[in-house]
Amino acid sequence: MGFFEKLKNGLKKTKDSMMGRIESLLHSFSKIDEDLFEELEETLILCDIGVTTSEKICDKLRQKVKQEGVKEPEKIKDMLKEIITEMLGEDQKLDMSTIPSVILVIGVNGVGKTTTIGKLAYQLHKQGKKVIVAAADTFRAAAIDQLEVWTERAGVDIIKHNEGSDPASVVFDALVAAKARLADVVICDTAGRLHNKKNLMEELRKIYRILEREYPEAYLETLVVLDGTTGQNALSQARQFAEVANVTGIILTKLDGTAKGGIAVAIQSELDIPVKYIGVGESIDDLQKFDADAFVNALFDVEERS
Repeated sequence: MGFFEKLKNGLKKTKDSMMGRIESLLHSFSKIDEDLFEELEETLILCDIGVTTSEKICDKLRQKVKQEGVKEPEKIKDMLKEIITEMLGEDQKLDMSTIPSVILVIGVNGVGKTTTIGKLAYQLHKQGKKVIVAAADTFRAAAIDQLEVWTERAGVDIIKHNEGSDPASVVFDALVAAKARLADVVICDTAGRLHNKKNLMEELRKIYRILEREYPEAYLETLVVLDGTTGQNALSQARQFAEVANVTGIILTKLDGTAKGGIAVAIQSELDIPVKYIGVGESIDDLQKFDADAFVNALFDVEERS
């Protein structure tokens, strides 16, 4: 199955829910008026695009309808597609400009963080990169064991200490190993303790200090993993993580199991943090680079042009 087909299948629940509601709304109006905009705004909110972003979309839509003198409600669907694509902005890749590059992965327990690290390591390994994973979520023994299983599947090295060890010392050892083994990328797992922000901040601060001291020239990506099935909760988690870390990107998981995929639009619009990867399935190669055009085409059921 090709990339677009996989994406389309993964986003089917979101597409059926969102497009089903939008199309039935547009069919129920014979002309474009304020009632239509108000109902459309409510529909977008129900699709987990959120209040602020739904308002923004409808304001842009009002302007566009006025500028282009559009009268028929059915023409709104294409305009909506254009506006959402524009809001998602340019696709942003991982910055791998230094060797080794460092990727810090944060996220609360249960969002699929460990699985995502395994899939990301597998992808980078497949691209010919030498990857080392630092098991710095020493808070849970299960996290280290799980990560070991995933790194084995991905065919990459892991640096680990015992449960309860200092996470920063795991990162330190991983950096030493990366330099000795001439690795291209170090991916660091971290404990996702958002409910205890003080501990999390202290832990991240220590990791940042180690990176700054041992490898100041490294470009650091800090990626937050969010569970797409939690909708607006994911947005609030991203906001909280952005308060304690310099978040450079989002990985949105479990989009294949939810109708709440509209959250990708809200995150980009409200936080101005790019979604860099999305998870649309359980197999090891179901983590995909986020492609705004393909994402919107899959949502609006438009076939990709080859």
